[in-house]
Amino acid sequence: MEELFAVGAIDRDPVTAIENPRAELISVAFTSALIGLLSLGTSSVTAGEAAKATEAKFRGYKSLWVQLVDPASPLTERIRSVLVNRIQERCEVEFTALDRAECVISLAVRPGIGLEGFRIGDRAQGGVEIAGNDTRGLLFGVGKFLRSSEYGADEFLPSTWRGSSVPDKPVRGVYFATHFFNWYHVAPVEEVTRYVEDMSLWGINSFLVWFAVDAYNGIDDPNAQVMLARLRVLLKTVKDLGLDTSLGCVANDGYANSPVELRAERVTERGQALAAWMGTELCPSKRGVLELELKYCEEKFAAFESIGLDYWFIWPYDNGGCACSECAPYGANGYLTMAEPIARAYRRAFPKGKVILGAWFFDHWVDGEWEGITKKFNAERPDWVDYIMADGGGGAYPEYPLEHGSPGGLPMLNFPEISMYGMAPWGGYGANPMPGHLQELWNSSGDRLSGGFPYSEGIYEDINKAILAQFYWRQKSKAVETVREYISFYYSPAVVEEVSRAIGILAQNGFHRREEKDGATRILMTSTEGADEAFRLIAQSDKRLTPRVRASWRWRILYLRALIDSELSRHQLRVSERCNTAFKELRQLYHSTEQTGDYITAPRNIIGIVSEKNE
Repeated sequence: MEELFAVGAIDRDPVTAIENPRAELISVAFTSALIGLLSLGTSSVTAGEAAKATEAKFRGYKSLWVQLVDPASPLTERIRSVLVNRIQERCEVEFTALDRAECVISLAVRPGIGLEGFRIGDRAQGGVEIAGNDTRGLLFGVGKFLRSSEYGADEFLPSTWRGSSVPDKPVRGVYFATHFFNWYHVAPVEEVTRYVEDMSLWGINSFLVWFAVDAYNGIDDPNAQVMLARLRVLLKTVKDLGLDTSLGCVANDGYANSPVELRAERVTERGQALAAWMGTELCPSKRGVLELELKYCEEKFAAFESIGLDYWFIWPYDNGGCACSECAPYGANGYLTMAEPIARAYRRAFPKGKVILGAWFFDHWVDGEWEGITKKFNAERPDWVDYIMADGGGGAYPEYPLEHGSPGGLPMLNFPEISMYGMAPWGGYGANPMPGHLQELWNSSGDRLSGGFPYSEGIYEDINKAILAQFYWRQKSKAVETVREYISFYYSPAVVEEVSRAIGILAQNGFHRREEKDGATRILMTSTEGADEAFRLIAQSDKRLTPRVRASWRWRILYLRALIDSELSRHQLRVSERCNTAFKELRQLYHSTEQTGDYITAPRNIIGIVSEKNE
């Protein structure tokens, strides 16, 4: 009974703890309806059934007007367009003239709220005002407003969330890994620019993209030019939203035709091979390498001069690095000999830009990297670095900076691995929500961080991006709260309970790895417990969704994940015909091509598919 009443509990603004008056009315109505049903002798009443009893009491508006309070600018017009577009996609309301609209939504910039913050309140003349401290705050306020509003087939019920909210972390980024013919690389560019808008509505303020030089024979390679043009389109979208653009480099990267005699060594003294080795990396200790690397970077600066680059990201490993004795320990030696001149060259090209120095996989292959860079930076804090970005590849945040502090006391960012963790191939089984894992990581390090850039290889970790965006916005936010908000907004408030439970099961059973054995393909899982129940909950929810939501990629990747896990559970981890059909649909959703690697799409070339006829 307590759980049923909790569903209708008063909704509170998680930042300012302002009660939502409409939620209180709903709660009272919900309780009355439930008691009434119980008094009639109903033995089993769900929250959804009780909610239906009060549904008829609430009606939305059929006509709206979105008003710009301040003189219009291209940026505020763009934000208004995003708001109108998202509402029109969800319900067939009319956007009409001010004097004919049933509800007015005002957009305003009102300094004093707090950097990039927003406030949502009532208009004196009726309706709602979304106010941003600045245009970014206005955009983020629109996102909160959209997520907390309700949508009918032909009516819109504006958010009753009231209060102000200011982000805790200044750097709230996301890394779109634009390579390997993944979704970011090959999807229609309109889909990717739309996704930039989607992410910005969650509070993301910086977008990092990648130009993989190892794939091309110099910057003038025709394929390189095609990729650069695509990246400029993406980053222009970011700029048009008033947000920060980011690009970067591997400190010792080389093009496919880089001089063989200048290349780096891969195998360390421990006999370990550096990961994700492209074979084009250059040795920082060899004469001429620094000059060549600076040339590569300056060419990239010129390629994005028209857009502007707010951050430059310098990377050590995976790919990158050099295992030779002259560069050792690489992270505190050879790496820094390259990173500092590159950073200074970037600052000359973009004087207001900020430099992020990566420490990914420090001390993984070579000892003494964290200790070495910390001693150097503590002795003389570098004026060419603005942030240190560190992470440990998915399992845990590096212990050294947590125990000893950031090198030079520089602000730290994280780089949470949300794409590959526990999944082989990456994204191969649909959505990979991991709220519990991300909560643990955040609990261990969030109070030390100034934000971060989640590492994304595609759309299948969309839920994880939302979770991290909200961690950056409000340090004390809870992953489970974001998951519920995500479900309510993208799917339906009516399925929050069922889908939340299903996601919990899918997260528990998160580890998947393909294996070929005894003439058959198997997908190994650490657990299949509850897989059938998760799919039952998802299939049950599917029936309650609108056709638009049921066909959306966000729902399909979750639905297919539940289906795949259930099929694997039922067939001793073998791939059934139904499961293989799901793999095909995922590849279509990811826009996978023949060039897309097997490690970054849904499994193909399955051996020994289990026929449904034999069941």
